[in-house]
Amino acid sequence: MDLLHYLVFCPSEVLFIGHHLATLFVFLTCRYLVLHGAYAILVLLVLAEITSACQNTWTLANARRIDVPTAAKLYDLLSPPFYAFYTVVRGFAGPLFVYEMGVFYLSGEADHVIPKWIWVSWIFVVTVAISVSILWIWNLWLELYRERRGKLGKKMR
Repeated sequence: MDLLHYLVFCPSEVLFIGHHLATLFVFLTCRYLVLHGAYAILVLLVLAEITSACQNTWTLANARRIDVPTAAKLYDLLSPPFYAFYTVVRGFAGPLFVYEMGVFYLSGEADHVIPKWIWVSWIFVVTVAISVSILWIWNLWLELYRERRGKLGKKMR
């Protein structure tokens, strides 16, 4: 659903569209090509979607914060806890699970049901997606720090 939304309403958001296309590749190969790997994919899906409600609220508040004072207050209120939650889930829990997933596939336990090229592509796609998420949240933390530092500097003058 997110992919369709971005294709229709935000076609210039190439990063998010690419992310959702890569996710679709992982789901389709799991479900229709090898008929295995659902546990790993579902855990990754839960880790990705657990942040969605907060991220969607934050995104909408961000989009309207310039012209709606309530949205600006909500954005300011939500940013630190959303960033912290996102950092824990996508910056720590996600990479830890992908590491465990890699250890499992490297052990050879799934070799008889999932071809190596499939699980390697899954690990690659998920690692890139997580890396982009980490870069995105890192940039948001830096922006927040600069913004708050600037506000503090103005109050000190």
